[in-house]
Amino acid sequence: MIPVIDLEPFLAGEPRAFTATAAELGRALQDVGFFVVVNHGIAQALIDRAFAEARRFHAQPMDAKLALRMNEHNNGYMMLGRYAVWTSDVNANDKPDLNEAFFVKRERGPDDPLARAGRRFAGPNRWPESLPGFRETVLAYTDAVDTLGRKLLPLCATALDLPPDTFDGAFAESQFSFRLTHYPPVAAELNQFGIAPHTDANFMTFLAQSEVPGLQVRMPDGAWVDVPYVPGSFAVNSGDMMHRWTNHRFKSTAHRALPPVGRPRYAIPYFMGPHLDTVIACLPTCQGPGNPPRYAPITYAEYLDWWYDANYNAARQRDVA
Repeated sequence: MIPVIDLEPFLAGEPRAFTATAAELGRALQDVGFFVVVNHGIAQALIDRAFAEARRFHAQPMDAKLALRMNEHNNGYMMLGRYAVWTSDVNANDKPDLNEAFFVKRERGPDDPLARAGRRFAGPNRWPESLPGFRETVLAYTDAVDTLGRKLLPLCATALDLPPDTFDGAFAESQFSFRLTHYPPVAAELNQFGIAPHTDANFMTFLAQSEVPGLQVRMPDGAWVDVPYVPGSFAVNSGDMMHRWTNHRFKSTAHRALPPVGRPRYAIPYFMGPHLDTVIACLPTCQGPGNPPRYAPITYAEYLDWWYDANYNAARQRDVA
């Protein structure tokens, strides 16, 4: 069963709510790796506007979308059928996914230190010029979800028996990726999906839920189950960085999306990761005698370099038939 966590008592600062919510979150991350949050404090009107921008972007003519084709920073437009998580150890993914998407990273000005250094994944976003208000809405939405994610960090740390501020420095400037995805109602071949079975590369993913079904999670017993639709909620899952940082104490749970039937599905997942230069090394409370660190330390940037080159490879977006 996928837990539903009510954040209202915690966000309101009610007595004992912090400890109780941290325990709930810790059990969810340890047992399932997926949970649903309600009463999260993000206005439904902003969520609705973000979904509307996803629909508006993908309704553009193909020429307009191709003018913003994905670059080496993984910013911009990705065509249908040009991607799958080829590195997945969950499934033998041998066919491209049936979705198109537009990607945004943290907005950085020309004086930003990472941008000035020419760092990968810190390059400029690509914005459509013909969609007034698109950029403003997307940035307002990513700011709101980033703020929510950072509010949950002390809960994650407490659940790991660490000081509440353990993760604060690493996420003071998170390295996020925001994806506006369109799943058309098209027929899939054998072993083909809207998004094939995979785990996420980042720390934690926030997906505003919509009424069109599709997202499924692989439970600990191996069964695939639909994520319960709770209006106004976010489905949240941990990713490979949390799994690695916690030495497998917290899961990075496999999930997939089935192609929709009869109508399109839009999804707006927010993938939250730490600063690019954060060293991901086994946390002290997640190792001990008989439980040594499973991984050598690695920076988040090094992990992203490997993961994106293996799975996205912007060169695939340049060849238009």
